[in-house]
Amino acid sequence: MFYAHSTSTLDKSDWQTLESHLRVVGCMAAERASRFGAAEWGRAVGLLHDIGKYTLPFQRRLEGSPERVDHSTAGAHIAIEKYPQVGRLLAYLIAGHHAGLANGRDIGERTPLKNRLEADLPPLDAVWQQEVALPGELLPPPHFQQRRDRAFFQYAFLARMLFSCLVDADFIDTEAFYSQHEKGIAHKRGGGPSLEVLRNALNQRLATFKADSDVNRLRGEILTHVCAQATQPPGRFTLTVPTGGGKTLASLAFALDHAIAHGMDRVIYVIPFTSIVEQNAAVFRDALGEHGEAAVLEHHSAFDAGSQSDRHTIDKLRRDSENWDAPIIVTTAVQFFESLFAAKTSRCRKLHNIAGSVVILDEAQTMPLPLLRPSVAALDELALNYRTSIVLCTATQPALAETDDPERSFQGGLRGLRELAPEPGRLYRQLERVTVRHIGPLGDEALRDELLATDQVLCIVNNRRHARALFESLADRSGAYHLTTSMCAVHRRRVLAEIRQVLEAGQPCRVISTSLIEAGVDVDFPRVLRAESGLDSIAQAAGRCNREGRRNASDSEVAIFATANDDWAPPPELKKFALVAREVLRHYGGDPLSLSAIETYFRLLYWQQGPQELDKHGLLKLVEDGRIEGLPFDTLEQKFRMIENNQRAVVIPYDDKVRDALRELAYAEGVGGISRKLQPYTVQVPQQGFAALERVGAIAAVEPDKFGDQFMVLVNEDLYDDRLGLNWSEPTYVGAESLVW
Repeated sequence: MFYAHSTSTLDKSDWQTLESHLRVVGCMAAERASRFGAAEWGRAVGLLHDIGKYTLPFQRRLEGSPERVDHSTAGAHIAIEKYPQVGRLLAYLIAGHHAGLANGRDIGERTPLKNRLEADLPPLDAVWQQEVALPGELLPPPHFQQRRDRAFFQYAFLARMLFSCLVDADFIDTEAFYSQHEKGIAHKRGGGPSLEVLRNALNQRLATFKADSDVNRLRGEILTHVCAQATQPPGRFTLTVPTGGGKTLASLAFALDHAIAHGMDRVIYVIPFTSIVEQNAAVFRDALGEHGEAAVLEHHSAFDAGSQSDRHTIDKLRRDSENWDAPIIVTTAVQFFESLFAAKTSRCRKLHNIAGSVVILDEAQTMPLPLLRPSVAALDELALNYRTSIVLCTATQPALAETDDPERSFQGGLRGLRELAPEPGRLYRQLERVTVRHIGPLGDEALRDELLATDQVLCIVNNRRHARALFESLADRSGAYHLTTSMCAVHRRRVLAEIRQVLEAGQPCRVISTSLIEAGVDVDFPRVLRAESGLDSIAQAAGRCNREGRRNASDSEVAIFATANDDWAPPPELKKFALVAREVLRHYGGDPLSLSAIETYFRLLYWQQGPQELDKHGLLKLVEDGRIEGLPFDTLEQKFRMIENNQRAVVIPYDDKVRDALRELAYAEGVGGISRKLQPYTVQVPQQGFAALERVGAIAAVEPDKFGDQFMVLVNEDLYDDRLGLNWSEPTYVGAESLVW
């Protein structure tokens, strides 16, 4: 008898047989791969992934032997022999189902597949051929559409999708085995309300909205029109609605109707900033009433296990990662796109659940320029071959359409884009609520004077240091507030609630913020000051000015300024955006936020960058040059980083709820639910600052024996200020009150 997983029982009576594990994983992987017509491919990799356990050395390891045994490569060899046409592609997945997807030939963080295949392996016991019945010929998925300009990109994408099916199936069957053994009951996954139930709940909520103003009547018109488009065939869509036009709930309503109409499984809402994931998830939960809590999963990268090694299979289960098995997912662009180019098992295991879904890209224009072409290629591939509808949802639509007109075409872009909104040009004119002008360079004193000249004003700057310094110069004035990603989300929500109350009461309110306030934050100021940036950011800032249309446009000013102090100079990429915005402002000074101005801005921006700069690392060429034998999975993961400087999450013990959740970790085996409780209490810290905090003991790991450094909590609470958030620039600081004995 050969076994897949062991327990402490010496007579092996409750060990999991290898035949059972392979059969179950094969069936589960096939079911997942059927989403995109590749069920038998999924079955094959599921049956082959642990074939290398049919060896005496591996069985001795289960019995306690310390010898290391490669049990993954044997199945890769069999795949290549059994399936000459596609076996090499399957070999990547089988060989990498623990360590992750490796490069085909080139050295990376993992041993290349070529080297793995050349290594000596222990002989397989012939019994595997009696216990495992492999599928016959593996045919290409039906309806698979090829693009000649990126054929090997498509093969790599298919491999990653199949890898997701395999590792998720392997994880869940292993989790079920150990959960059954330890607790007597299998761990429950998935479920949640049906999309039909959620649509009905949302419709009930939307029916309560009153068309009691011009703006609200227009929001109602937009909602009705957008929902009427839901029966259109799946594919690529745009939703171009000015800021404040109600596109968040309109897009959700369309997505639910569209998914139901076409038998899709879920809605994935992709948001550019971690800071507003919790906020949008809360909006959706509220809109879905009693079903919201069970339906909405928010997931960003705060607690991904990353590259931590797992000593035993049980360690993998403790580092529970999300597989997006909920009806509505709210996630970040970083999590979404980096997963599409990932090689780690924990990042990839959700990918098959993107197939057959509606993906809404909120603020689609924020995709980073150096990775724009690979990102768009991935979106196009999802729409082309994985039954996924893509909705680019924004007030400032990026020019990503591929057309037959070379002057207006984005190379390798999205063909057949369909607009969901009713007459975007008319909507822009009807929702025009502000006057935009450039007021020139401002030094620190001049900017402070501008803020003091108006009782209610929002000032948005380009970095946290500038926001902090500007706030500190005003902190002694009444109504001064500071918003930054140095605060945890729960803290920011409390400050925003207070800001809204003060604004409504007509009291002085001067808010200094980073760009986090520009996306999805519902506040309404009579005047907004915005440091120079891209035209799309200026449009977002304008959405916080006269948002409800209660004032005349002439009385609602968005003033753009250049920072005269070089200490606050924007980073190089943001400077590029600002220079292009300046040029567009010169030509469209009277109407700089019109649709034609926005289109000109993006075309000029992309033209100035050129195709090479829109794929800075040459990833698309790297894949095509590698061909099947040299697919660069490992390199793609390393190079496709939407945030160049890695950040780490620090949990802030802000209130009793988070302290209770931290205590739960002491008794936890799986951490998915606790991770979700902790996410709103995290601050993302640059690696250098994180290292400084760790070096002086200002942060510490929670339950490190179980979770390594996955959960790091702030120990020196003096470093967290109620008005400024976390300060990692002085990690040894101790407040005076903490020195009182």
